[in-house]
Parts: sequence; C-alpha cells; structure tokens
Amino acid sequence: MIARLRGIVDGIEDGRCIMDVGGVGYLVFCSSRTLGALPNAGVATLLIETQVREDAIALYGFATSAEREWFRLLTTVQGVGAKVALALLSALSPDQLIAAIATGDKAALTRTPGVGPKLAIRICTELREKAGVMPGGTTPAVSFAPKGNAADALSALTNLGYRRAEAEAALARATEEHGEAAALDVLIRAGLKALAK
Repeated sequence: MIARLRGIVDGIEDGRCIMDVGGVGYLVFCSSRTLGALPNAGVATLLIETQVREDAIALYGFATSAEREWFRLLTTVQGVGAKVALALLSALSPDQLIAAIATGDKAALTRTPGVGPKLAIRICTELREKAGVMPGGTTPAVSFAPKGNAADALSALTNLGYRRAEAEAALARATEEHGEAAALDVLIRAGLKALAK
C-alpha cells in the first residue's frame, strides 16, 4: 500500500493532481485545501490513503496527517464515500469539523455538495463521540477562553453531562450571539439550544 509520495507536482486539475515520482506519474485525488497548499511546480510531499476496489486503485492525498485522519473517519459513515469526504474537507478544516460535529451544526455540513440534511444528521450522530479526540485540536475553531458568566455556564453544562469540547463549542456560539456580558441563564439556555441541534 502507498502511504506517502514525494515528488514533483506535474499538474493540478480540479480535485486532483499528478505527482511525478521517479518518472512515474501518480494521479492523486485531493481536497481543494490540499491542492491549494501544493506548489504549481516543484517538489512536494503528500500523505496518501490508498483504496483498492474491484475496478480501480485510487490514491487520495493530504497535506496534513489531521486531514488524512479525518478522511478515514468520515468514510466510516454510511453514505460518505471518498468524494463526499474530500468535499467536506474542502469546505471545512479539521477544527471546523470538530466544532460543527460537537455542536450538531448541520447547516455547516450541508453547505458541502453531496451532503443533505439526513446525511448531516448521521455524521453528527455517529462521529460526535469521536470528534473530540480527532487531530486538528480538541477545542472549537473559534478561540474561546471562558470567564465570568461564560465560565459558570461551562461548568453548568459539563455538570449536566456534556463533554467539555462540546460545551465550549456551544458556549462560543452563545457568546458570539449574545455577547460575553450576557446573563448566566441566557448563556446556559443558548448553550443548551446549540447542543440540541
């Protein structure tokens, strides 16, 4: 199995690139995020996920190990094939995926082509427990250091049984919507509402 390719970028097309490794051109499918990180010409390294099917051997390339781990996890969900997983990774960074799944933000997921409301719900449901330990950070994409009422609201939500990463992501959205000076009960209600989505 191919796990990594280091070679010359011989061409970048929509959703894929050609890597020349020792005179052999490998067609590698990538997210737009990874393609954007590649030089137009010159040496590059891609982490590879090899998928072998009856009719084809396909190579999927990633600029970071976090992106590759997310690809592997996303493709465990029924209805998420390699194409949809790459589309999700093109639309959302690993940190944004963690935040979206932890808070059940289906709207963020359905902005991806090929992801409808039912699939978004399935992704959130099946990956909620795993998202917090995935690479890319265990904190939400927004920088959130709770203080004052937000810290008390975080304590209340974790005491209710929510995982800290989920509660932080929900409260980050609540403080963004209502402001950091919002009353404690307002933040708790808004946090619970975000967690219920």
